[in-house]
Order: sequence, then C-alpha cells, then structure tokens
Amino acid sequence: MDGILAVWKPAGWTSHDVVAKVRRIVRVKRIGHTGTLDPQVTGVLPLCIGRSTRVVEYVQERPKAYEAVLQLGIATDTEDMTGTVIEELTEVHVTEADIRLVLESFVGEIEQVPPMYSAVRVDGKRLYELAREGQVIERKSRKVTIHELKLLSMELDKPHPQIRFSVVCSKGTYIRTLCVDIGQALGLPATMAELVRTMSGGFKKEHCLTLEQIEELHASGDLEARLLPAETAVDHFPRGNVNHETAKHAYQGKTISMDCVDMVQTIDEEGLVRLFTEDGRFLGLFELDTASDSLKPVKVFTPTEI
Repeated sequence: MDGILAVWKPAGWTSHDVVAKVRRIVRVKRIGHTGTLDPQVTGVLPLCIGRSTRVVEYVQERPKAYEAVLQLGIATDTEDMTGTVIEELTEVHVTEADIRLVLESFVGEIEQVPPMYSAVRVDGKRLYELAREGQVIERKSRKVTIHELKLLSMELDKPHPQIRFSVVCSKGTYIRTLCVDIGQALGLPATMAELVRTMSGGFKKEHCLTLEQIEELHASGDLEARLLPAETAVDHFPRGNVNHETAKHAYQGKTISMDCVDMVQTIDEEGLVRLFTEDGRFLGLFELDTASDSLKPVKVFTPTEI
C-alpha cells in the first residue's frame, strides 16, 4: 500500500492515535503524519503510507488553513478552553470596526512566542512537560507568516464576545497564540474556543475520509483506490517531462541535463522540479543546478517498470 490518505481527525484523538488506528486497520507500519493537531482540534490530517512517507517533509512545509473561534474577555494558561482561567472580565465592549482593523494588522510576517503548552523543546524537554510541572520559562519569538486572515462572523452582544475567522498560515503558526495576540491588540484577554484545520499541504476536507469510512473501505477492498499518489503532495513544484531513455537515467539516480527535459511549467531559479515520464509516471524530485544546467536527484520514486 502506497500513497497519501487524507483523514478527517475527530475530536479527542491525538495525531499519533490516528496513525496507530490506521496502522491497525491497514496493517502497514510505515505511516507518517504531516503535522500534529491538538486532541480537541478536528480537521485535515494527511497520512503518508509506504514509500510516500518520503514526501512528508514537503507536505509539512506547505501552508495550512484553519477556521477558529476566538473568545474575548477570558484568558487561560493553555490559550484555549481546555486550560485554567487566569483572567476574566465580567463584560466586554468591542466594535466591528476595531476587530477588522486589528485582523488586517496581522496579515504578513509576524512574530510569535510559542505557548508554554506546546511541543517545542527547550534544553531537551518539551514546553508542555515544564508547564505541567508549574514552570513558566522565557521563550524566543519566531517569525511566521499569515497569508490570509478573514472575518467570518461575530457575536458581539455576549458578555464574552466571539469572533469566527479563517486563516491561511505558514508552518509553525500557533492559532491559539494568534487568538491571544489578537485579543492583546484589542486590549482584551482572549482565548481560542474552537479550531478546525480545513487544509494541510494542499489537502482539503473533500479529500478526507473518516476513520469509520477507512475501516469500511478497507474491509471491502476499496481503500487503496482512494489513496492519493505521492506526487499530489508536491504539485506546487514545477513539472518537467522526459522521454523513455532519460527516464531510465533518472530512475538510476543520475544527473539529467536540462536539454533532455520538457518543462511544462517555467523554472527560473534553483529549486526542486517534479519529473515525469511522457506517459505521466512520477519519477521523483530533482534539484536544478543552474551552474551545470542540469537536474540532480533528490528523491527518486522507482516506477513499477521503465
């Protein structure tokens, strides 16, 4: 079994729980997920199965999208509603104009300080392990990118108003922290009330199967047909086609001259290229070396036959 299985993660499950469950269903050990989701968070969790685990790193690097509910007037130690309340206002007044202005200010490259309840390692220990011991330590801020931030709806007449928004962001963005920082920009305590991941590495809800569907499809022998090929995870890289003879060299991990490549999409700087045979079989990822005007192998995917 080889390919990408997009799972709709249920609430109450860790990402590792989902991997373990799918391993038991399909009886394949070589499975890797492409980005951890907190247990209470639902949404898109792509799993790479078999040799497709070789593209995990590329899926992880791609942007992710979420829908979140931010609750104003309350702050917790975990930055979401699973934590202990550390600050609470009896009443909050905020305007739609203020909210829209603040949301706009977060689009682009921003600085974030990882929350204490996170998996970031400091001196060999996870931050959440230190947090559970009652420790709060200084954390270095890191740069992340908010590509898009849209206001979806508001409930401003509540004592603790709620704001629902969608966000497209870079790897490593903490939406919990984004909620807290938006609250701070409004001059209010805030926490994340809900979170759903709607896209990860190009995979969306319409690509996903529930764990129940996966069990049913495997039992009927139809699951393998629902796996997405590894190349779908790297379709953001430019594509080039090669003839049968060049494909043999690519398969052997040899450097390929650009003279032998028919580039379907333009590449104008050094970077990765997806190579395919003329009949559409994926050969792998190759890196452009402009000095030698050639493609050097990075990840070669052996076809069943050449």
